Amino acid sequence: MSENKRTIRRKTTFHTRFFFRKYPAFPYILKWLCISIIIGALAGTASAGFLTSLEWATNFRENHLWLIALLPAAGFLIGLLYHHFGKDVEAGNNLLISNIHDPKEIIPFKMAPFVYLGTIVTHLFGGSAGREGTALQMAGAIADQLSKPFKLDKEERKTLLIAAVAAGFGSVFGTPLAGAVFGLEVFLIGRIRYNAIFPAFASAVFADLVTSLWNVKHTHYHIDLVPKLEFSPVLYSVLAGIIFGICAASFSRILHWMGSVLKSNIKYPPLRPVIGGIIIAVAVFAMGTTRYIGLGIPVILESFEKQLPFYDFALKMIFTIVTLSAGFKGGEVTPLFFIGATLGSALSLFIPLPFGLLAGMGFVAVFAGATNTPLACMLMGIELFGAESGVYIAIACVVSYLLSGHNSIYTKQRIGEAKNRRYESDRDSSVSDL
Repeated sequence: MSENKRTIRRKTTFHTRFFFRKYPAFPYILKWLCISIIIGALAGTASAGFLTSLEWATNFRENHLWLIALLPAAGFLIGLLYHHFGKDVEAGNNLLISNIHDPKEIIPFKMAPFVYLGTIVTHLFGGSAGREGTALQMAGAIADQLSKPFKLDKEERKTLLIAAVAAGFGSVFGTPLAGAVFGLEVFLIGRIRYNAIFPAFASAVFADLVTSLWNVKHTHYHIDLVPKLEFSPVLYSVLAGIIFGICAASFSRILHWMGSVLKSNIKYPPLRPVIGGIIIAVAVFAMGTTRYIGLGIPVILESFEKQLPFYDFALKMIFTIVTLSAGFKGGEVTPLFFIGATLGSALSLFIPLPFGLLAGMGFVAVFAGATNTPLACMLMGIELFGAESGVYIAIACVVSYLLSGHNSIYTKQRIGEAKNRRYESDRDSSVSDL
């Protein structure tokens, strides 16, 4: 019996070794499938809780508009929190990108509750900010805690953070394909890290599924009319893409410039959101509308239904730049959706394309130019608006990406491939270096 057991053991060992030699990728797939399921469960749950809280904060603010008067005080508290306890996580998304390039110490877990609290407070009291930054930071901070239990090396930690970014983005917007590609291309302009493709897609899909299991609903958009693919509509799409690219570059540049101005003139960090809060609160009460604060989802939906005025996108840009450069927390992406969609809708005044299509093109194209993620934005457009508009969306995203230059809302992005041969010397530089 003992001899039989040894024989069976030898045969089992032989077959196992033969299997792994024949399918060498199997251990990798099994390992990262397990990690991706955990990342997806954690990031999806975090996004679900965050989106539910954000909806509550928005509704409560709209029913109690006097809260906006307290925005400067709320900003001071956020500033104090980060100044005294969160200096090591204040860089936010740029900290995640820096660690993807060169992983160092584990990202502190406190990044997740800090950015969650800061974003909810920003929205509750009337700041103009988004949600993607919060979702990415929560997912990244939570996922990086898995590095030690799974004994991940430096290269594997890069993959882990990419998967976390993919999970956070895919779950917060309900676009897992776009989330996966966003994680793969956001940190390095012009290149994609293909050795992380499986963890990125698996994590994004699992995170989106988990968010759905929590019964959290995402906003649905619809483009009523998509013209037949012909020379004239394509030409008009290129023209719109040029305008979207200029808008994206302008947003990035002004955002960083405004942040520098506030830092150089207000040395005590907690006072910066106080000044920004005063500006926002006074502007809201003077204008008598909350149209340009918060996420602005109702206005984005409106841009698909009718032609909007040009000042909508400009005012949202101003409100968002003041909010984020002053130190309030949240993301830039949903405001970029607002800016792009309303700009696109307004462009239908002189570009003979349906305003709904232009709104959809602007929705993703301004985002593509401001983050240098054209492939993710193409997929997002198809996931949100349908494949019928895919070619027009792709044209706008590519043109916007090229026209926006080496600008980005993420200053720690590095240039993997220059957008133009004349700028080959910029390769491997970060946006902040330029």
